[in-house]
Formats: sequence, C-alpha cells, structure tokens
Amino acid sequence: MRPAAEAEKAGIPAVVVTTTGFTTIAKAVGKSEGIANLRVAEYPGAVGVHPPELVDANVENVLFERIVSELTQPRAQSSETAAAAAAGDAVVCEGTFEEINAYFRQQSWTDELPIVPPTRERVAAFLRHTQRAPDAPIAILPQANLAATPRNIAANAVMAGCAPEMMRVLIAAVEAIADNEYNLNNIGSTWGVMPFLLISGPLAKQLGIENGAQLVNRGANPALARALTLIIKNIAGYKYGSRYMGTFGYPLNVAIAENEDETPWEPYHVEQGFKREDSTVSAGGTVTWGWPPAIYGTGQQSAAVTALKFLALETTKKPCLARLVERGDNGFRNMVTFLIAPPVAKALAAEGYTKQKIREYVYEHARVPARELEFLIEFGHSEAFKFPDMVERGLLPKEYLVKPDELVRVLPNPDVINIVVCGDPDRNRLMVLWGGYISPVTKKIV
Repeated sequence: MRPAAEAEKAGIPAVVVTTTGFTTIAKAVGKSEGIANLRVAEYPGAVGVHPPELVDANVENVLFERIVSELTQPRAQSSETAAAAAAGDAVVCEGTFEEINAYFRQQSWTDELPIVPPTRERVAAFLRHTQRAPDAPIAILPQANLAATPRNIAANAVMAGCAPEMMRVLIAAVEAIADNEYNLNNIGSTWGVMPFLLISGPLAKQLGIENGAQLVNRGANPALARALTLIIKNIAGYKYGSRYMGTFGYPLNVAIAENEDETPWEPYHVEQGFKREDSTVSAGGTVTWGWPPAIYGTGQQSAAVTALKFLALETTKKPCLARLVERGDNGFRNMVTFLIAPPVAKALAAEGYTKQKIREYVYEHARVPARELEFLIEFGHSEAFKFPDMVERGLLPKEYLVKPDELVRVLPNPDVINIVVCGDPDRNRLMVLWGGYISPVTKKIV
C-alpha cells in the first residue's frame, strides 16, 4: 500500500491489489500517507484458500477488469468533507447517561462498553495534572494522523474510568506509541496485535498500579489499559473492522507494573538506561496471552533449569516463527516478553542466572527442526519462501542451510527478549508473549 502511495506522489498511477475486507484499510493507509483516494482493486474472497482454478478465474474475470478500470477511469473525488474547526472543549452531546452512551456508541467512540461521560469538569480535573496547554499537540498518531493533545487524552481517560492522577502516565504512553520505533502504523494486522503498558519505577506504587496476583484486573490497571484502548481507537483511528482487522477480534488491553520489591534483578527501566528513582511507561504489544505454565523442580532438575527449559520451549510455540526468525535491516520487528512470577525469578537468580544469561540460554536452546521451520516459512509467508531464498535475501544466516532434521535457532538475537518480574508472589508461573510488528519503547513519566 505504501509503495503505491509513493508512486502516486511521484506522478505514477498505481493500484493496490487487496482481498475482500482489506479495501477500507488500504484506503486508510493511503490517506495516512497523503493520498486521499488511493486506487484499489479488490480480489474477491480469501485467496489463500481458493483452489488454483478459482484463483485464475477471479484474476481473469474480476481482478484484471478492476485494475484496468482503476487505471483508466478518472479518480473519484474524496467524499469526505473537511469538518469545521471546533473549540477543543466544545460540547458534542447533551442528555442523560443512557443518551450520551448511545450517541458515543453510534459514533464508534466507545469499546462497546458503557463509558463515563467526559464532561468539561471531569476533563479539567485531568488537565490539572499537566503543565502542557490543553490543545497543544503531544504527538500525531497514525493511521488517522490526528493530534493527541492533553484534552483529548483526558477525554478518553475519563471515558475509561481512570483517576485524574493517571494523566502523566498516559501522556508518556502516547509519546511511546507515537515513536516510529514502536510501529503503531502496522498494528491493524489480522493477527490481532494487542498493545499493552508496563509501568516501572516508584510512581507505579504511588498510583496504585498493581504488580502482584491478578494484576491486570486489579487496582488502577484495568482503567489505565482501557484508556490506551480508547486513545488508539479514537485518536490513532483504529476502528474495529476498518483499520483494526484482527481476524477473531481483540481482548481488552492490559497494563501491568513490575514488582521491584520482589525482583532479584535490576528494574526494567534501569535496564533501559533510566535512573532507579525515575518512573517510566513502556509500550509493548502481544498477539498471545494466557496459559502460564507452572515450574516444578524435582529430583536432579532444579526449578531454575525447569524454568529455562519451559521458556525455551514456549518461545518456539507462542510466536509466528516464520516472522520471528527474520534477520537483517529488512527483517521483521520482534518483541518477546517473559512475565516471570517472583518465586521463579528468585530460583533463577539463586543459581546465578542474570537477565542476560537467561536471554542467552533461550537464544541458544529455543530451536526447532529445520524441516518444521521451513514448512512454517513456506506456508506462513505471503510468498513461498525457502531457506536458500531467505539466506540469499539476507533474511536468514547461512547456519540455516542444514539437513531437514537438524535443529535451528528461532530467535534473531538474544536482545529481542524483555524480562519482567510480576504476578502472584506465591505462585511458580511464567508466561511468554510475542508482539508481532511491535518494538518496545520506553518513555519517562514527567
């Protein structure tokens, strides 16, 4: 889609070929790249499961004509009209709680759950927690390319049920997801990428952001995560079924805090170069959530060894390996996050495992047979790649040119692994998350 937009900017007519369901998002990407009415030709149906004879028929009888039509007919003028500029604190709706909720839902401003009406008074309570001007742009969020300001961040936070003290966290969170490294522009994938927030530093405890048992459902965490959901929906423009295309939809986003009192290692934000007394918010993402395996060290195998083996095994099962393995400057963005309960972290530390040693162990031991990985690459890519093709393109190292039953590493490097100690301080659990398309970004909370 973006190459077509660049061609149009250069005066070269271009057509994006999509499949059913992706035309809206293609036009949205075109608009975000500066082409208001990108030419799009839609292939009918899910091409990946069509037999060859149906693909041939659809291309010849449907798609080809649509491509020719897009290139030969005058481009239709955009039906969108510029909305009149309104004051940031303009009243958009008046009525009862039920009437306001009904109106907001009709406008696709909610997450389909009831919201707290963002009155001027409630928004003003949030604005007292920042020195920034209410309508001063903090960032431009793709794909809608709308400005995130203290006022509209506050309005979404009110709707989510946040406390006003969360304002400074949310401003830093917006700065994080707006960073080019985070790659917000590509979270609309059919995979169902779920952004999440990690709060690290002393402010987490002061604000009541939980780090222990059931942390995603307790304290300030659910409302903070919901505010992120609404900001991404209403300011970044990721509406369900248009720009946000998760095949099976999305669970609620999550916000977590690191348990710095129980971790045997340095806090996450210190690893990222911040001072221990600083507080930070890290924006991450995952397409996986759930099934945290228990760690049982028995007999000759300690809890630490069991944990390492589980982490390596889970790393081969949770991510899309066809994307995880890619190397080089053109490789896929990757983020692997280990959530480790305090007892497991302490068992690992007691046997001398630092975070870096854990990363290196998993990097070396997270392996699958070359035959299995090549199958996943060939049928998990949009093109039928083979190992030699990917090595030649610089996407895989030469070490992948092995016999079919030999084991190959699945991680591009140890540093894609993030380690966070949190969760029930009395349970022996861990969880592996993979954030396709996402690179983590950490910002200081001011």
